[in-house]
Amino acid sequence: MIVLPVLFLLGSLFLCRPVEASSQSGTIQKLKDAALSAGSLSCKWDCNCTYNRQRSCCCAADDMYKLEETTFLKLVNVWGQIKELNADVEECTKDVKIAFSATIDPSIAVSMPGTSERCFGPFNTNVPIPYSIVSLNSGSGFNPTMGIFTAPRAGVYLFSFTAYSYVERGERLYHKVQLMKNGAKVVSVWENNREDGEDSATQVVILEMNRGDQVYVELTSGRKLCNSLQYNIFTGYMVYPSHDM
Repeated sequence: MIVLPVLFLLGSLFLCRPVEASSQSGTIQKLKDAALSAGSLSCKWDCNCTYNRQRSCCCAADDMYKLEETTFLKLVNVWGQIKELNADVEECTKDVKIAFSATIDPSIAVSMPGTSERCFGPFNTNVPIPYSIVSLNSGSGFNPTMGIFTAPRAGVYLFSFTAYSYVERGERLYHKVQLMKNGAKVVSVWENNREDGEDSATQVVILEMNRGDQVYVELTSGRKLCNSLQYNIFTGYMVYPSHDM
């Protein structure tokens, strides 16, 4: 075992501390004799190593150096594997960096007769909301003119939208905004009262998408979004791709 030689070595080295130059030779010999009197050592050892050959005088040095070399080689191997894994991840994800973020352009709002409000809507049919101010469109899947996201690749996606509207005192908040996938409603938010003059709500969903599936947000018929339309936000990104390309 390495423990006993190491303990013995530590005790011996304690005895091998520096001494005055005038009596150094005799003291070193006494220290060697005292150390060797405790029994034979498992390797060649000399108290002169304390002063002249420190790297080679430890009985456990060979084992320690072997352990250091083995550990170093293992770390080199692990680092190589990490680099290979990183390269594999880059290769797998280089074509799936898909994300978008967009808001409504307030200039699409029109003045409402008899009020100072400027609103998008109401319409006599459901209308996709054109989020035309685009801050991010990685993968080019989002069409700002129509406000429609088309999945460039199959996978699991996260989408979120925020609906915001405010009206003058005494007026009625009256909106309903819903997220659609391939023409089917997924989630919605709405407001229909005279108690609040301002309100917002956010929905977040995770959807499994095939390539070519479409997601958009629409304003339902007869409803309206008014004032500060830039606070209406639509975002999405791919969480991970599926094997089905």
